[in-house]
Amino acid sequence: MSESGQLEQLYRVQVLDLELDRLRAEEDQISDELRSARTQQGSINNQLEDTEIELEKVDRQVRQLELDLASSREQVARNKAEQDRNATNAKLQSQYESVILQLSERVSDYQEALEPLHAQQAALRERASGLRGEHKALRPSLGSLEDADEARVQGLRDQGQGMRTERAELVGRTEPRLVKEYELIRKGKKGIGIVSYTAGRCQGCNVQLPVNIQQRAAGGKLPPVKCPSCGRILFKI
Repeated sequence: MSESGQLEQLYRVQVLDLELDRLRAEEDQISDELRSARTQQGSINNQLEDTEIELEKVDRQVRQLELDLASSREQVARNKAEQDRNATNAKLQSQYESVILQLSERVSDYQEALEPLHAQQAALRERASGLRGEHKALRPSLGSLEDADEARVQGLRDQGQGMRTERAELVGRTEPRLVKEYELIRKGKKGIGIVSYTAGRCQGCNVQLPVNIQQRAAGGKLPPVKCPSCGRILFKI
């Protein structure tokens, strides 16, 4: 194949690459409805996670207080039993009475501390249940939107399959060093590695090309001629 033929193939690769870039960009352009549904789901998940973390914290406090309450009640019962067994001993009766009073006050303190925690616990459980309900209600519509978007993306990929096949064939027939050079330029130049020129102007940066550059580029020889301004490979259509 002639050197100009190599550049012609590379230029076609560039055309395909730009179209494939467009299709890939379209893949990321999800609908506002799906974006909104995903945002809503994320918000619900975050709120539910925060609620469950808070509920776990309150549950731990309740469990500890209930253990302390049960222990204090047990101590009250034990001291009352000892008091009854020593009913004839006035001194012990007074001692047990004092201990029972202190323990009873502690029981009251625990009960008072538990009341707001039980209310908070119930409110958090109700909130968590409501958020799970919202998540469940959102699931069917979000699932439908996700399925539709997946079909959209698959359609775009199917649309590009022929282009990818053609590109692979072209690259396979093109000088590897030329392809590598093109890829490097394309990576650093907004996806465009080879450009044509019209009326002596580079179509990549719109700079007027020197006559000698135009003449050399028109020959289509390798190594390829590049625009002295933007560094892209030049190809005369």
